[in-house]
Amino acid sequence: MPSPAVIAHRGYAGVAPENTVTAAARAAERDETAMIEIDVQPAACGTPVVVHDERLEGDRDGRPLTDATGFVWETPLETLRETRVLGTDATVPTLAELLAAVPETIGVNVELKNPGTRDLRAGESLPSDERDERREVWQAFVERVVADCAGFNGDLLFSSFCEGAIAALRETADYAAAPLLRDDLAAGLEIARRYDCEAIHPPRTAISGTDRVEMAEIGGSDTEPDIDVVTAAHDEGRAVNVWTVTNWVQFDALAAAGVDGIIADYPGLGEGSSDRVQRSN
Repeated sequence: MPSPAVIAHRGYAGVAPENTVTAAARAAERDETAMIEIDVQPAACGTPVVVHDERLEGDRDGRPLTDATGFVWETPLETLRETRVLGTDATVPTLAELLAAVPETIGVNVELKNPGTRDLRAGESLPSDERDERREVWQAFVERVVADCAGFNGDLLFSSFCEGAIAALRETADYAAAPLLRDDLAAGLEIARRYDCEAIHPPRTAISGTDRVEMAEIGGSDTEPDIDVVTAAHDEGRAVNVWTVTNWVQFDALAAAGVDGIIADYPGLGEGSSDRVQRSN
């Protein structure tokens, strides 16, 4: 059984300051890394920057997210480029700066996180009379993102929790796309069909046969999903890339379930996975 492709979540956020040039460069040096996943939002001037949370204050596992405050999209680019991430010397990069640090042999999964609004409409399959409006919310930002990606010669995959972002991408450029799924698996699959997406990105706890007890512990259902998203996606010719894995036990379970890619916080989780899965079977 082939091992799934490894996608470095925010540049392996478990071992490096997430979404920074430092993280991306280190992740790209590892032979196992097929793709690096990053999050993009606009600075106050509209320039795409690589950062996950919509606000700059807060904490991640006891460390301050950054040494700045406020919404990302209200913060001047000059300030963001000097803003330190998670108590390190690494700073918030522009999308163009991060892509310049990634060799073309490594793909990049660009998650369209936020176009600069608190009204995201994430995780919804939109009614037909609202799709154009939500696409327009994203259009200008997506165009800026695509323009910054033009000089990158590696593989690009765009993902988002928001249908408006996927619609704007389809209006702008011919790149691979994937809806991010959360609670409503049917809605995510419908969005994938509506825009003929090349992949879907469900959470690992949505995959049939994985640990339902763990799902209950984080506030989800302890029952088996009513949709087999791996089979549904594969029957329609779509890849399944699952988020977010933190240990080799999770990696092996997802590999056995037949997913195509695993978005991982740590490197090395897939080493020996094929042999472990074969022995367990």
